[in-house]
Amino acid sequence: MKAPRKPSSPSEDSSTKSPNVKNRGSKIGRLERMAMTTLLLLLVVYAIALAIGLARRGLTSVTKISVAPTGRPLTRILIIGATGGTGRQLLVRALEQGYVVRALVRDPGKLSVEHPHLTVVHGDVLDYSDVEEAVRGQDAVISALGHKRFFVLTRILSEGTRNVLRAMETHNVRRFVCETSLGIGDSVGRMGLYYSLLVIPLILPLYFWDKTRQERLIAASKLEWVIVRPAVLTNGVARGVSHHGRKVGSFLWTVRIARADVADFMLKQLVNDSYLGTAVGVCR
Repeated sequence: MKAPRKPSSPSEDSSTKSPNVKNRGSKIGRLERMAMTTLLLLLVVYAIALAIGLARRGLTSVTKISVAPTGRPLTRILIIGATGGTGRQLLVRALEQGYVVRALVRDPGKLSVEHPHLTVVHGDVLDYSDVEEAVRGQDAVISALGHKRFFVLTRILSEGTRNVLRAMETHNVRRFVCETSLGIGDSVGRMGLYYSLLVIPLILPLYFWDKTRQERLIAASKLEWVIVRPAVLTNGVARGVSHHGRKVGSFLWTVRIARADVADFMLKQLVNDSYLGTAVGVCR
C-alpha cells in the first residue's frame, strides 16, 4: 500500500506560483500604464482640437468703427449681469464715478446695493421684451453676463447678447462693452497650460463655445463695441491692469486679474475709443 502523498508546504506553493503571479502583476501594470498613456494622449488631442475650434470660431480680426457724435455726455448706462462677480464690481464703481445706473437682473434680492442713482429692473436677458424695456433711454450698455451651467448645452450668453444688440439698435444706443474671456479667437492658449489642457477642455468647453457665438454676434453688429477678454478672474483688490491688448497672457503660466480691475477697465471703454472694434485681452 502506497504511503499518502505529503501535502506541499505553504512556502513550496508560494515559490512555485510566484513567477506566474509576478508575470500577471507586471502585465497588469503594463496595461495600466498603456491605458493611462492613451488617455493622456487622447486628452491632449481633444484639447488641441477644441483649441483649434475656439480659435476659428472666435473673433480674430479688428473691425474699423466710425464713432457717431451724440452731442451730449454719456451718463446713463445699463449693466447686464449685475449680480455676478464682475457685474457687482461694475455696479459699485459706475455709481462711484457718477453714472446713472440701471441694472437688469433676474433676482433683485441678490442685489443688496442701494443708491439714489441706481434703478434695478426685474427681468430676464433671454426675454426680448424685458431687455428692450431696460435698454430704452440709456446711453450705453455694459455686459458681464455669465452663468454656472457649465455642463449643459445652452445659448444663454449668445442669445442674451443677441437680445441686447437688437434692443440697442432699435433704440439707437451706440456704445456696448462686453466681457468674454481669454482663450478664444486669437487669444487661444493665452490662459496658460493648466487652463488650456485641463480646465477649458474638461469643464468649460460648452461655456467657451457659446462665448465664440457671443463674440461673432457683437462683431457683426453696427454698434460701437469693445470686447474685453480677462484672464482668470479673482476676487482680489484692485491693483490696476498691467497688460492690455490683443497679445496678452501666457501660453505656459496661468494668468490672473481681479474682477475689480476688469470692471475699471470696462468702464474706461465707455469714453475711450482706442479699442473700438477690438477684442482686447487684460491681465495683471
